Amino acid sequence: MNHPASTTNPPLKVDSHLWQACRRGLFQFNPEQAHHLAFAGLKLWQKCGAHQPILPQWTRHPSLTTKKWGLHFPNPVGLAAGLDKDGEAILAFQALGFGFVEVGTVTPRPQPGNPKPRLFRLPESQAVINRMGFNNQGADALVRRIARVRETGKLSIPLGINIGKNAKTPIEDAMNDYLMGFKTVRDFADFLVVNVSSPNTKNLRTLQQATRLKIILEALQEENQKGTPVPLLVKMSPDLQTADCVRSLETAVDAGFQGAIISNTTISRDGIPNAERYGDGGMSGAPLFDASTKKLKEIVQHFRDSPIDFIGVGGVMNGEQAVEKRAAGAELVQAYTGFIYGGPTFAAQLCEALVTETKRLTS
Repeated sequence: MNHPASTTNPPLKVDSHLWQACRRGLFQFNPEQAHHLAFAGLKLWQKCGAHQPILPQWTRHPSLTTKKWGLHFPNPVGLAAGLDKDGEAILAFQALGFGFVEVGTVTPRPQPGNPKPRLFRLPESQAVINRMGFNNQGADALVRRIARVRETGKLSIPLGINIGKNAKTPIEDAMNDYLMGFKTVRDFADFLVVNVSSPNTKNLRTLQQATRLKIILEALQEENQKGTPVPLLVKMSPDLQTADCVRSLETAVDAGFQGAIISNTTISRDGIPNAERYGDGGMSGAPLFDASTKKLKEIVQHFRDSPIDFIGVGGVMNGEQAVEKRAAGAELVQAYTGFIYGGPTFAAQLCEALVTETKRLTS
């Protein structure tokens, strides 16, 4: 179900028209070229000093302040992993109003990812299909960049790091990669996310199976307790049966994990005409909203008496859908594809809707 974006605040409406024109220009390029062009602009803006949030009347509204895992979130709208894999524009995304940013997925060693073409826009469906395959510069490069950002003293939002395994690492040795990645990034993350649910690394999703996941999560938590513990979360697939997802998340609770992200991209092509032309990969965007939100609600209901908290992600394209994710039980909300289609004031639009809903509920 697609809902119209909120346009009640004039600055957001003006920006949406400007962004539509800019988006038409960017969409003349293939998706990876457009990504690199957009990031060049974000990095330049960051280099020029961007870090203060735009439209603070929404993005820093007092009613949106959220505290979880000992962290202060100025608003519950976050940038999902996958867009800024190498932490190149963290302060720029902070300036765009996001209340937290999750970088990665990062692997212990650099890797190029899957062969191109591997990223596809579907504007008619407000969706993206990707089979990027954890292309990134590696954990060492990421922490060097994050260290420089933290040294500026400008970072004022929680920063999450999403870790995965290298494609060349045999699946039976996956735990070694997760431990290596964790040890490298732990001191630079406000929270850490274990990605076992991407469809774009061969056999990775088999690690979601409860007995296999238990081994990885317990090993990470054991390592976590050797220093100052960082909040640990796990990211799950929307394609996993709810009962199986519950069993796997029970192992996360037993291992002392504090959160779960529901959900990653889907291999389903429901609602996508002529989907076979795009080949394999994970789909994100509007078609994922209903299924991921239903899955979130079911899982939250099961864990309502457990200490675990949930981040809702999948198909959030406008403010009304951010409100629906929260109503389904998400303490925090993330988006990626919605930002690609929604533009620079996307986070502010979501915050505006959440502020309006909060006022409605308390009036």
